[in-house]
Amino acid sequence: MDNSEGGTFADLDGPRLLEWLKDSLPSGSGDLSLEKFPGGQSNPTYRLSYGGTNYVLRRKPFGPILPSAHAVEREYRLISGLHPMGLPVAKPYSLCEDDEVIGSAFYVMELVEGRTFWDGALPELPREDRGPAYLAMVDALARLHAVDPAEAGLGDYGAPGNYFERQVARWTKQYRAAQTEELEEVERLIAWLPDTVPQQDRTSIIHGDYRIDNLIYAPDAPTVSAVLDWELSTLGDPLADFTYLAMNWALPRTGRNAQLGGLDLAELGIPSLEEVTERYCAATGRSGVPDMNWYFAYNLFRLVGILQGIRKRIIDGNASGKDAHSKAALVEPLAAAAWDFARKAGA
Repeated sequence: MDNSEGGTFADLDGPRLLEWLKDSLPSGSGDLSLEKFPGGQSNPTYRLSYGGTNYVLRRKPFGPILPSAHAVEREYRLISGLHPMGLPVAKPYSLCEDDEVIGSAFYVMELVEGRTFWDGALPELPREDRGPAYLAMVDALARLHAVDPAEAGLGDYGAPGNYFERQVARWTKQYRAAQTEELEEVERLIAWLPDTVPQQDRTSIIHGDYRIDNLIYAPDAPTVSAVLDWELSTLGDPLADFTYLAMNWALPRTGRNAQLGGLDLAELGIPSLEEVTERYCAATGRSGVPDMNWYFAYNLFRLVGILQGIRKRIIDGNASGKDAHSKAALVEPLAAAAWDFARKAGA
């Protein structure tokens, strides 16, 4: 929707936003156009065209939200630290913490042109490009984990101590805040996970939701141009990111998504879990990774907490995204899968 004099753009307050943009973006003036990107359950995200330039605007969700969730201010701080270091992130332009402008905090960043792959089988790519695309994803993660947080101005970006211990406590609290019924597997995980937390021997900046559909690839090459959706980023154990990515090889494929379980990877030209693990370890100086079943159980437990938040937002009437109901319906099967991995880890 275009309107140089204001009005309501998408679901935001056009006149107030236009006034803020005049002082905050390099384009400085011109027509304003806003279009909400489809999908996404967390922070509503928009394509913003202003003064002949395209940007991305990301805001907190509408309505009440859980404590500490949807911190777009943290996202902005993170990409502001990583972009000058040459990491593949969008260039940040401006952060607005004044709720009076559009109803919540938001920020504006560069629109990175390229390709997003929603299907882990990469049917859009020729076979010879699929392996390089996956290895580029692993290499980008290794680059992130090699960043010195203090050098990026992010030395205090996460709390000290064992990351998984903190996260189990956090997601238990988040789950309780959004809980709508009692699920046996979740209760078992809440009891088991804190007593079995693995030792942490490295700390790095971690993304928190690192998967192929949160990447933008170059328009004409299997290389990563930008990593998106930093809402769950913090300082923590880099194995959290790697095992979250590795889980796509361990989970059975259900439809068109990032999961790879059951596919003939050699036929598709996609690296095996052993190959991507070897690549990651070589790039990060590791001799190997520990048994991943505990990490898979934890990662799925965290996903249950996130999806339970979506379920609660549906009930409260402020869910973002057309597929909110289908996402919320995954709470029970993911809880069961998490407990299955916990049993493999010795529960």
